[in-house]
Amino acid sequence: MRISLLPFFVASAVAADFPEPFNTEPATSAPMPAAQAAATMRVPAGFHVSLFAGEPDVQQPIAMATDSRGRLWVAECYTYAESKIGFDLKLRDRIVIFEDTDHDGRFDKRTVFWDQGQRLTSIELGFGGVWATCAPQLLFIPDKNGDDIPDAAPEVVLDGWDAGAIRHNVVNGLRWGPDGWLYGRHGILATSHVGAPGTPDAQRTPVNVGIWRYHPTRKVFETVASGTTNPWGMDWNEVGEAFFTNTVTGHLWHMIPGAHYQRMYGEDLTPNLYQLMPMCADHWHFDTGAGWTKSRATFDGAVASNSDSLGGGHAHCGCLIYQGEQWPAEWRGKLLTINFHGRRLNVERLERSGSGYVAKHEPDFLQSADPWFRGIDLIQSADGGVFLADWSDAGECHDNDGVHRTSGRIFKITYGESRASTPDVAKLSDVKLVEAQLSKNEWLVRTARRVAQERAARHAKPANVGELLTKGLNPDAGLSDDEKKAAGFARDTIAADADGAHRLRMLWALEAMGASDQALLRTWASDRDEVMRAWAVRILADQGAASHLRAIVASETSPFVRRAYAESLTHIHGDLGNQILGTLLNSGDIEADQNMPLLLWYQAAGLADSAPLLLTKLAAGTKLPIFQQFTARILAERMDKRTEGLTDLLNLATASASPALATNVVAGMADGLRGMRKAAKPDGWDRFAEKVRGQLPPPAQARLREIEVIFGDGRALGEIRAIALDDKAELAARRQALQSLIDARPPELRGACEALLGVRGIGSVAARGLAVFDDAAIGALLVGKYGGFQAGERSDVIGVLASRPAWARALLDAIAAGSIARGDLGAFHARQIRAFNDEALTKRLAEVWGEIRPTDDAKRELIAKLKTQLTPDAVKQADPRAGRALFAQTCAVCHKLYGEGAEFGPDLTGSGRHDLSYLLENIADPSAVVPADFRLNIVTLKDGRVLSGALAAKTSRTIAVRSAGGSETIELADIAKTEQFGQSPMPEGLLLALSEAQVRDLVAYLMSDAQVPLPAAK
Repeated sequence: MRISLLPFFVASAVAADFPEPFNTEPATSAPMPAAQAAATMRVPAGFHVSLFAGEPDVQQPIAMATDSRGRLWVAECYTYAESKIGFDLKLRDRIVIFEDTDHDGRFDKRTVFWDQGQRLTSIELGFGGVWATCAPQLLFIPDKNGDDIPDAAPEVVLDGWDAGAIRHNVVNGLRWGPDGWLYGRHGILATSHVGAPGTPDAQRTPVNVGIWRYHPTRKVFETVASGTTNPWGMDWNEVGEAFFTNTVTGHLWHMIPGAHYQRMYGEDLTPNLYQLMPMCADHWHFDTGAGWTKSRATFDGAVASNSDSLGGGHAHCGCLIYQGEQWPAEWRGKLLTINFHGRRLNVERLERSGSGYVAKHEPDFLQSADPWFRGIDLIQSADGGVFLADWSDAGECHDNDGVHRTSGRIFKITYGESRASTPDVAKLSDVKLVEAQLSKNEWLVRTARRVAQERAARHAKPANVGELLTKGLNPDAGLSDDEKKAAGFARDTIAADADGAHRLRMLWALEAMGASDQALLRTWASDRDEVMRAWAVRILADQGAASHLRAIVASETSPFVRRAYAESLTHIHGDLGNQILGTLLNSGDIEADQNMPLLLWYQAAGLADSAPLLLTKLAAGTKLPIFQQFTARILAERMDKRTEGLTDLLNLATASASPALATNVVAGMADGLRGMRKAAKPDGWDRFAEKVRGQLPPPAQARLREIEVIFGDGRALGEIRAIALDDKAELAARRQALQSLIDARPPELRGACEALLGVRGIGSVAARGLAVFDDAAIGALLVGKYGGFQAGERSDVIGVLASRPAWARALLDAIAAGSIARGDLGAFHARQIRAFNDEALTKRLAEVWGEIRPTDDAKRELIAKLKTQLTPDAVKQADPRAGRALFAQTCAVCHKLYGEGAEFGPDLTGSGRHDLSYLLENIADPSAVVPADFRLNIVTLKDGRVLSGALAAKTSRTIAVRSAGGSETIELADIAKTEQFGQSPMPEGLLLALSEAQVRDLVAYLMSDAQVPLPAAK
């Protein structure tokens, strides 16, 4: 029988005034009863799901951890609130301990440990207390005597975590790594500036999105890897490689120290990366409309979502690589993650590939029939089972219309019968802690390693486990009988012919306790086992004792170990680091590797400022195209401040017999000079250009002309103009040539653009070229020729017309006259017209098109009205084909859906489109939550134009303005004024421009499960 205990506590542990949690969303439904939810879960034969705990005993379970006794600790986050509030600080969060004393798979003892938290998102146990992320702080709550009552007020270990705009992307995910560091995660919605309390701002570490770590005894904090969207799940495999799950933009990532991953939006905090690394999975768990060949099924010519075969959706929480004994052996090493919207557990098979891994899709492990199932965390239990935390809510992570705080469940997944008891690992002898490293139960291995690390930190005994392990390798050391037993055991385990996994665990135990011997590490850096070599390299680098690696790096042939060298360059600096970098760059087989080319560039990019001549030498010596291109690009971007690096690279390329090097230098320089109209050519350019002119492949030859135009070569300018006007040349070449003319702005630019306005496929580029001329006649010209532009070009032309007040007035007059359709003017460009702050123009816009700035009350009224109109029956009666056409006109200029559209905003294919509240909130109030680096900027140019969008890719001379019409790189010197607003580049009022039927059709398409055909042409 389950017993819910309410023990007594001192005031510091549990406050008498703990606010009663309350729900803020009207209860139109209820979760399936907890026991029924467990009983109806579908799992493979032989597996069993039991209800370990359910409401009211557990509510809002956001994270879990286990202690040395195997007890389950649960973080309950009540302060999390709907999007308008973020976190409700009238409430408190708490940490609750659950214990299964009779080992029947259900708790029978419940203890509230602490109930004064706010923004509590994760916990971990260790070092005599509880670690907790409570933004803006990482706390340590001491409980040295283990009586489940805090000894004192929490200690603030770190602060500076964003606690506002970041919301559900908040700091989270505490987990002990095999190296003894405490790891955590952080999302993309804001940038935190982290440090110990009192750390000056200039010395704090900025953290945007990715993985970070903190050492509990060395008190060191550092970022590990950056990128993705919102990591919310992480685990390590048998050889200590970490993997983490993510929402949107890919679900599974191999955590490589020093890596920078693809982001949902915005710029990485580290400049000059140029290209970001993708996820390690070869598949998606939703229909992207393209890509993975098995991501769609076809029935009678129509695409079906086939959700079960795909995996259920884009959002993932929790990550567990099963490494216990309780489940069948075939599950060992499989990675499980919770598919948040798909109400299931996805399974990934991790396969080695080059220096890393590729994750393969396997059939789902579990499916829940409860519509409220919102799995959020996974951890292994002490007995080898798996705990699954269910947040239990009717909404999703954004919770736009309220939250349900009074539900929550913890399920336990076991195979067959399981009533195993768990020893208190903290009470094991040193000998037993050593022996535990050979267990097949990863929970015991990790817990014993942590306990050993704690003992080493306390120096509780003269001969701690670390000393036993090191002395065990020295037969002459004086040891007691008990110590000899442990030492002999350690010696046999770590011997060269022992089991690789066991040796690795001993190595980790030594490192975690600060007892690893550098002489042994140097030996292991040349070990027969590539994993031992890799970890020895990492640890030597982390300890600042990597000089030995200089002599052995060149002989390394394993891609796995080479990656460890590349990772370690974040800690190896100076001549040693540069030598290792050069050796790796000359490894002949790394070009095709999925990680190494970019990882090496990330480590080398800083040399452009500190040692440009060394960077050019490395680029000329390697065969990596991407490294050569990026070197040329970064040096070209800096040529207005220093040219010696670029000159050296040009001289080396001129002297080289490699046409590939010349091609890559040209490509990189063209990218680096993009947006510049004029620049002084560096020394060595004429010799280089003379040698390679006519010898490069056609694409590179075109880019060479682009550079020559920027350097003032009139001959190249004439060639480019001739190509742009040549109706026999390839369309792509003409477009590129015309863009080069626009960038250069020669006297004949206007004539060339006017001549090309009517050319299909080039007309919109020509219109953008005319945008630089402040002449009212151009607005009239574009309005007059508007009907001749292709449908796909018209949005660009509207954007040009909206960039100058006189042209915008001509546009609005044409709409009023009916020569341009009112619907062609989208909300994005309407807002740009408002940005002129011209009272008469704004009034004309309201008359012709409508109002685009609804008040907050108007937004709420609109959403409420639409909810009453857009009933399930009404949406079923809508025409999603017409909705697709509206999407192309209103949304596709920024977003993709089913592979169609632009990439300015997030891809909508995998979003929560099926939730009407989510959909309407994001369309009607897109500025409710806006990341700092994605806020709207209004850029006024000196030539009178106004551009709006997000700023990106800033160099010393240029910046890119990303908007619905694409990206335009402009020189900083051309900018008169830049204003940033606390709102999204996505405009409000999009729905106000549509009729009731159009809104219904658009929503029907946005909520559709599959692509639909376009309506027939009339």
